[in-house]
Amino acid sequence: MPEYKQFPLADTAEGLTEAEILNWRVGPGDEVTVNQIVVEIETAKAAVELPIPWAGVVTELLVEPGQTVEVGTPILTVDVDPGGAPAPTPAANGSAPAAAPPAEEEMKPLVGYGSKQVVAKRRPRKVATATPTPVPANGAAPARGGYVPLAKPPVRKLAKDLGVDLHGLTGSAEGGVITREDVERAAAPQAAPAPVGTGARERRVPIKGVRKATAQAMVASAFTAPHVTEFLTIDVTPMMELREKLKAAPAFAGVKLTPLAFAAKAVCLAVRRTPDVNAVWDGDAGEIVYKDYVHLGIAAATPRGLVVPKIRDADGKSLVDLAGALEELTTTARAGKTPPEAMLGGTFTITNVGVFGVDTGTPIINPGESAILALGAIRDMPWVVDGELAVRKVMQLSLSFDHRVIDGQQGSQFLADVGALLADPAMAITY
Repeated sequence: MPEYKQFPLADTAEGLTEAEILNWRVGPGDEVTVNQIVVEIETAKAAVELPIPWAGVVTELLVEPGQTVEVGTPILTVDVDPGGAPAPTPAANGSAPAAAPPAEEEMKPLVGYGSKQVVAKRRPRKVATATPTPVPANGAAPARGGYVPLAKPPVRKLAKDLGVDLHGLTGSAEGGVITREDVERAAAPQAAPAPVGTGARERRVPIKGVRKATAQAMVASAFTAPHVTEFLTIDVTPMMELREKLKAAPAFAGVKLTPLAFAAKAVCLAVRRTPDVNAVWDGDAGEIVYKDYVHLGIAAATPRGLVVPKIRDADGKSLVDLAGALEELTTTARAGKTPPEAMLGGTFTITNVGVFGVDTGTPIINPGESAILALGAIRDMPWVVDGELAVRKVMQLSLSFDHRVIDGQQGSQFLADVGALLADPAMAITY
């Protein structure tokens, strides 16, 4: 007899409650092996590939791409004993008893996702009749009773998006199955006339995934932590000259040395003198938590939205190590391959708006941190040097900080220290 197991959506990161199915790597009838990647999902933090803990043959995909499901929901059925004994012969009345999957199956831990166990339960299927309940003459919505409309998941999603009640439709396909065309026809009379100047020139995109998580985090931060933002304009000509010199050094061969790497090193050094910017407010415990390490977050723009992966223990890394870590981090983030755990536990963040040609901004602090530094574009600008006007490499820095943790004096001192290190990298030997 076949032995069916259901593969539930796993908890791939701390606090994950739901995820969107991006695309399936397998289909019904495909053979799978232990730890084979079968699906790609998008959580609130990143795209993640999920392996399956069994070998067997895929019998059913339970969720369509584009759908968002809760953790623990069965998304795939596998026959783990496809070579077992044949099914029973048909009964006397000609009907063959269906081989039903087990009602309950204990899910083994996914490789790489800890020891959490999820119990997947097959949801009982409702029996649907082929003929829908008649629509009352008064036009009221039909009584549901026990009727479940016959429609595939994509058609159900379309009906939900268009506001069409499937209970009021008669399917045109064989067996009374409701089709996409049935839904579209039902939606046509309901569509309100578009305002002048809009219509086809507008489009609506569901708020989900990284965009939804970012919005929730930023709103929570903006209305929880009292933000203060300070600005500093500096001459970074010496830093840019040092950058060109280091590019030729053997230690930096093959390393992409950017101004962001210098800023990362400056932040780590400046934290030593002002540890408050690396602390966090714990209102529930009534404490300020000081951290003797720097997990440096780097804001990165990706096709899926803004993500902030971390460089762990950045304060213990050299300039060349930071440069290498930054290159790897940004490449992975832009490819959408940053693992969820890489975006947890930051202590301080840098956002480089200068790469977009922007001079400055007022960044919002990441939840769980107390400060964020924005780097502006480096431009050739007039600057007074030794009483004479000269063209120099100039950039602006902006620091937003949580005024519950950091006073103006501490925030100003930290920003001045970062500026001094970028304006004159030789100052690093004094830290």
